Amino acid sequence: MKFYGVPVRSSNVYSVGYDSATQTLEVEFQEGSVYQYYGVPRSIYLNLVNASSIGSFLARYIKDEYH
Repeated sequence: MKFYGVPVRSSNVYSVGYDSATQTLEVEFQEGSVYQYYGVPRSIYLNLVNASSIGSFLARYIKDEYH
């Protein structure tokens, strides 16, 4: 898997990346931790990077929905 992180405007999230072959979303936080979420549809990734609040979208639609 190779992720290309896209920097985002967020006080908590530094960048997000996505591997469409495995449907894996990778989120890098400002403090340096990295989380991977599996089985995430590409549409969710696109909605995340285009959200007005990355942190709110992550908490509402991703955090408790994907492993």
